[in-house]
Amino acid sequence: MKAMEIRTKTDRKGNIKLENTGLAGEISVRVLILSDEDEKNEELAYLRTISRNPALDFLNEPEENVYTKEDGKPFRD
Repeated sequence: MKAMEIRTKTDRKGNIKLENTGLAGEISVRVLILSDEDEKNEELAYLRTISRNPALDFLNEPEENVYTKEDGKPFRD
């Protein structure tokens, strides 16, 4: 099986137009669509997952809250 990557954009309706792929006509192909949109949400999904992990529940205990706003200096980039 031959794999190829063709970059394109969706139109306003979400349709995808593929240019000439260079493949022979009338052959069966499988199409896999990977959206860059998912990359934007990966960090949020990761944070949501670990915030629900019971193995980290100990972080909510008062003994773990050892820092205050007065500790350290603000970071401004």
